[in-house]
Amino acid sequence: MTAPSLDLPGLSLVLQRRRLQRRLAVAVLLALLLAALLLGLGRGAIAIPPDVLLLGLLSGGLEDPRQELVLFAIRLPRVILGALVGAGLAMAGACLQGLFRNPLADPGLIGVTSGAGLAAAAAIVLGGLLQGLLPGVPMTLLLPLAAFAGALAVTLLVYRLARRDGRTDVATLLLAGVALNAIAGAGIGLMIFLSDDQQLRDINFWLLGTLNGATWERLLPALPFMLLPLLLLPRLGRLLNALLLGEEEARHLGFAVERGKRLAVLLTALAAGAGVALTGAIGFVGLVVPHLVRLALGPDHRLLLPASGLLGAALLLLADLLARTLVLPAELPIGILTSCVGGPFFLWLLLRRRAQGSW
Repeated sequence: MTAPSLDLPGLSLVLQRRRLQRRLAVAVLLALLLAALLLGLGRGAIAIPPDVLLLGLLSGGLEDPRQELVLFAIRLPRVILGALVGAGLAMAGACLQGLFRNPLADPGLIGVTSGAGLAAAAAIVLGGLLQGLLPGVPMTLLLPLAAFAGALAVTLLVYRLARRDGRTDVATLLLAGVALNAIAGAGIGLMIFLSDDQQLRDINFWLLGTLNGATWERLLPALPFMLLPLLLLPRLGRLLNALLLGEEEARHLGFAVERGKRLAVLLTALAAGAGVALTGAIGFVGLVVPHLVRLALGPDHRLLLPASGLLGAALLLLADLLARTLVLPAELPIGILTSCVGGPFFLWLLLRRRAQGSW
């Protein structure tokens, strides 16, 4: 009896078709992101036509001084910030869902959002005391610095609690995140209790999330912390694919699992923490976007991570465009829009998975 031969031409055709589909998907996501960037730069209270916008971006200036001011001083840093935050939150969510092997995981699960929120609330209420300890640091920089430090501190504490005998227990990491989220929530409640009327408004506005107030002075110092995770997270795709089989199986395949888990937690904390520090709490991006990409392109993290970044950037820019144009001259907090869209979508996803019996 002879062993059956592999249909190598057929296998090659399948692989070529899959590569073509992936390239097409990435091209579509890039086109969507480009369209969202142009819409975000051109639409608003002062409209800039597409031809004028492109000419201005290429030449570095516009004939109308008012349009030039709006484009380069207000909208361009805001759009860049929105794209980076959306990409960071989405890629962090995709990474954590692979690390925990849990479709409900997102950056808030390990304390990034709650730690940043507690530190931001403390900076708002105790800003005078903190500025006395850090003379020369303006409040516009003190708030994001405090939020970023709080996000990293809580994330590192969660990671430390989950370490035992040189290994990181993913279940303990999850439970520690839930516990510290509750503690941070109590701390935020205490800051709200101690705040005056203006401080209360500032805390609530920060907790709802917004891209309003993005400036080059706030954006440029945070760029390295936001770009580094976006460049390094896709390199974890092979490890996350192996972790889908289990940690022991991933070790047998030759992966440095513990080092990979440490790197994943650190990069997700940087990606989400730096973004949340500048924009406030923006929910559901890290949870919903990876699900959308996974439904369309499959679970391969080598494609899932960069595709989630592209889609997250595009969707957050579109949400920001709606937030600042729906109720002109006022502006909706962007967190309200992402929750209004993300909540019903996730309920639909739950019902769909339950009906299929595949959750």
